[in-house]
Amino acid sequence: MTEFRFLHAADIHLDSPLKGLAQYEGTAAESIRTATREALERLVGLAIEEQVSFLIIAGDLYDGDWRDYRTGLFFVSQMGRLNRAGIPVYLLYGNHDARSQITRRLTLPGNAHVFQSRSPQSFEIGELNVALHGQSFRQRDVPDNLALSYPQPSPGAFNIGVLHTGLGGMGGHENYAPCSLADLINKGYDYWALGHVHRAEVLHTRPHIVFPGNLQGRHVRETGAKGASLVTVDNGEITELDALHCDVVRWTVVTVDLGPAAGFGEVLDRIRNALEDTVDTRAGGRLLACRIVLRGRTEVHDRLLTDGEQLLAEARSISLGLGEDTAWVEKVVVATGPPVSPETMANREDALGELLRMLQGADSDADLRRRIETDIGGMIRRLPAEARSDVDDSVLKAAIDGDHAGVIAGVTPFLSARLLGDQD
Repeated sequence: MTEFRFLHAADIHLDSPLKGLAQYEGTAAESIRTATREALERLVGLAIEEQVSFLIIAGDLYDGDWRDYRTGLFFVSQMGRLNRAGIPVYLLYGNHDARSQITRRLTLPGNAHVFQSRSPQSFEIGELNVALHGQSFRQRDVPDNLALSYPQPSPGAFNIGVLHTGLGGMGGHENYAPCSLADLINKGYDYWALGHVHRAEVLHTRPHIVFPGNLQGRHVRETGAKGASLVTVDNGEITELDALHCDVVRWTVVTVDLGPAAGFGEVLDRIRNALEDTVDTRAGGRLLACRIVLRGRTEVHDRLLTDGEQLLAEARSISLGLGEDTAWVEKVVVATGPPVSPETMANREDALGELLRMLQGADSDADLRRRIETDIGGMIRRLPAEARSDVDDSVLKAAIDGDHAGVIAGVTPFLSARLLGDQD
């Protein structure tokens, strides 16, 4: 066998919106809206620059049905770049771009080879003595273990299995095309190019079983560098496995310890210092999308809870002050506490203490819980399905899940802060 290299990517989710950033105003707005496209352009550019022998895309190239043909046309244009460079592409469709999910189709250039969805299919690259085996999803929900029906390895070849799978529900992802690590190891392939899990991870070596992660983080649960895996094979053995970063916007969580911060200005100073340090250490030259989490007991706890709009505006102002294309604050989470514990406040012998005690015991109030179910539950049921899925706000999620105690626990700190502020 000769030495060759290939790129393994997955979960590109082309034209998927980046949550919390779609309405960003400024010179970075267009690059944010088209981040998944630019990430794919970077992937193709790296494939050409590294002179790889082929590219694998292990599912979820698209994020669902196209709004119009422009999504497909953009992908075709990128395949055309690879075609001119003589680089073939082997791709399969996963749950987001299954045959039933995409109603529009465009003819791809001759260098793009798509695994069929009816049954497993193999492609051979004779000059490299490589055999690739894979199967696309026919529909979004695939309950079957597809790996078990993949063909036996081609004798004397470097065998690659391409599979979109939840592998037991890793990382909280839906367990589509479920299989076990042992199923993959025992198949006898040399490399498994997996997709679906958005966190990069090498699960096993010899054989190598690899999730490259998604190409571009889209929200705060997809933090850190994102990209593809560059694999070097020499005489049938994998000698190198490197991560190539393709992301345009990089997500991170910035935790700010406020400790005994005594004023709002001091809070802003600590946010500024934390953002500057994060840009220096985590951005990697990309636009950094930040969620700021404030922690610690502080005298301004009440104001932080009740003046959330100003707090977010100030944090965004600080980020813009670092450079318009440097950082963006998606959200500020107030997880601080008052200098005096809620338990101590509830022991006060006055009307405020009595009210705080009532709030702390509200989750056991059957009448209040019935009213929540009637009022809030009715409102939640009127929300469209897309608004009820993938919810980030803890109180709203508790309301959607019918967790009345969670709703009460979530709003109690805000109500307490408001009452204390009114008293002052």
